[in-house]
Amino acid sequence: MKRTMQEKLDWIRSPKRPNVDDIIAGVFTDFVELHGDRLYGDDKALCGGIARLDDIPVTVLGQRRGHSTQENIEANFAMAHPEGYRKALRLAHQAEKFGRPIVCIVDTPGAFCGVGAEERGQGEAIARCLYEFMQLKTPVISLVTGEGGSGGALALAVANEVYMLTDAIYSVISPRGCASILWKDAGREIEAAEALKITAQDMLGFGLIDGIIEDPRRESFLYRRIRTTLTGAVARLSQQSGEQLAQMRYEKFRSYGVFEEK
Repeated sequence: MKRTMQEKLDWIRSPKRPNVDDIIAGVFTDFVELHGDRLYGDDKALCGGIARLDDIPVTVLGQRRGHSTQENIEANFAMAHPEGYRKALRLAHQAEKFGRPIVCIVDTPGAFCGVGAEERGQGEAIARCLYEFMQLKTPVISLVTGEGGSGGALALAVANEVYMLTDAIYSVISPRGCASILWKDAGREIEAAEALKITAQDMLGFGLIDGIIEDPRRESFLYRRIRTTLTGAVARLSQQSGEQLAQMRYEKFRSYGVFEEK
């Protein structure tokens, strides 16, 4: 079913949409959450831990949205602090050490930009994720489930294979933020979204993602499709050596934006 841009934006903001905790419970088994960055603290906006994907041990990382106002406040509305990104990187290196594939679930309007986050090195933490995820010698698969906003999303999307749900968006800035800056009118966000080309279908057409997972708005069907996609990706990527995986990832992202002038 083809949905309008307004319907897509309404859905990704809906408290009824499955969040990372729902997806982990529906797709994986034996999940054990791990906490802390071993430097400052534990960020509830970013969850991570060890689970099984069809009996294959994996590390799962994801940005956490809530289903209620209180849950969103506790998770800072899925906007991670630097300690969240450092926790993700710590668990990614742990996965590399033990040969576990990494599955990243991306769903954030962007990294938190408060004064405290900046003081604790938000920009450096995101840059470190980009740099070190590129070199990981274990399979990395990312799935954008809702809003993939700016560097906060990209920090968990430097992957060998990247997928999006049908109605997810992936952009350098939110449509509302773009409209506010460009036209000084947040009400023009639909116009901004259309101009930005941020849908899963746009991303696939540009070659920026590897596939789209259809979301039938029925959770049991959705989880089955996600599980099938992830197990297929893990099986394919596990045939490559660590050095090959890192090189594939590097070449994939170096190819973005390349063009020829005649």
